[in-house]
Amino acid sequence: MSRIDDLIAEHCPSGVELKRLGDIVRIKNGKDHKTLGDGEFPVYGSGGIMRYADTYAYNKPSVLIPRKGSLGNLFFVDVPFWNVDTIFYTEIDEVQIRPKFLYYFLTTAGLGDMNQAGGVPSQTQSVLNELTIPVPPLEVQHEIVRILDAFAELTAELTAELTARKKQYHYYRDQLLRFKGDEVEWKALGEIGDVKMCKRILKSETQSEGDVPFYKIGTFGKQADAFISEEIYESYKSRYSFPKTGDVLISAAGTIGRAVVYDGKPAYFQDSNIVWLDNDESIVSNRYLWHCYKIVNWFVSGGGTIDRLYNDNIKKTKIPVPYPNNPEKSLTEQARIVAILDKFDALVNDLSSGLPAEIKARRQQYEHYRDKLLSFAELEATA
Repeated sequence: MSRIDDLIAEHCPSGVELKRLGDIVRIKNGKDHKTLGDGEFPVYGSGGIMRYADTYAYNKPSVLIPRKGSLGNLFFVDVPFWNVDTIFYTEIDEVQIRPKFLYYFLTTAGLGDMNQAGGVPSQTQSVLNELTIPVPPLEVQHEIVRILDAFAELTAELTAELTARKKQYHYYRDQLLRFKGDEVEWKALGEIGDVKMCKRILKSETQSEGDVPFYKIGTFGKQADAFISEEIYESYKSRYSFPKTGDVLISAAGTIGRAVVYDGKPAYFQDSNIVWLDNDESIVSNRYLWHCYKIVNWFVSGGGTIDRLYNDNIKKTKIPVPYPNNPEKSLTEQARIVAILDKFDALVNDLSSGLPAEIKARRQQYEHYRDKLLSFAELEATA
């Protein structure tokens, strides 16, 4: 960081002037896009690019600031573009401030929390105009942008690699789980085991805090927001069906087919909505079953409040079992497939060691340096 320190010492050793956003940009409304033809120019709304049109509203670098919806969802655009009325664009005085520097600073300004309406989150020009922006000399702005661009580029490269690896994973998964001729038999899950579920927990037995997490379909695979007491947990676990470590839990409603391998830690699961196959592991291993669940066609029943998998739907769902007439060879082949797919899965999904973990670390590093670089001492007013 010595380069930026040297520039600050040279150009603004006593601090940086703060200016109103309205004094360095003109905030402009968007317009309807429905009459535009198709073309090459991106059309932005508060959620991002909506389509491409045959004309543009502005053709200079600009920071787009949502007026409705996701207020903190800013965009930096340096190509000709059109924007609709849910998002402002800015005409920036580049004599005072670099557009990209303004963009980086506004991402730290908490715009997402500045709702000016009671319903759909809304923002107004008058409020935005009063925001105070540090405006260091252009040489300092340039160096800050260069550093933050480098961080952003690295994150973008890692994200692109993650996308490519996911495609590769899906390709190999589909190839490995596709067998030829008599090498495979598509067995119904009901032939391999029986569908099980935990006993129903009454709402009165759950609490917002407690000893044992209780997972519903809304929190399955995420952080639990309800708990049961240790006493209820031990009582029900000893008397009713309960998954073993390694069993594959399935979401039977809501996020149909989401599968999570049970890690054996104390937890309880919503009956009929989260179930598992008590499978014969001499036929199919749990880990192989987990990978197969990602490619099967579930028989989903609709017509109710939400779609769901009933037990009979699950039992008639089929998975490929290799070498069905040779159990030892079948399990060996399953283990080979699992070893390959586990490596891919860890690379693209593991939040502690794979690419997602590296991307998270790089984003945290970027945010740390962004906040540090965009924090300035205020220049004291002269008499």
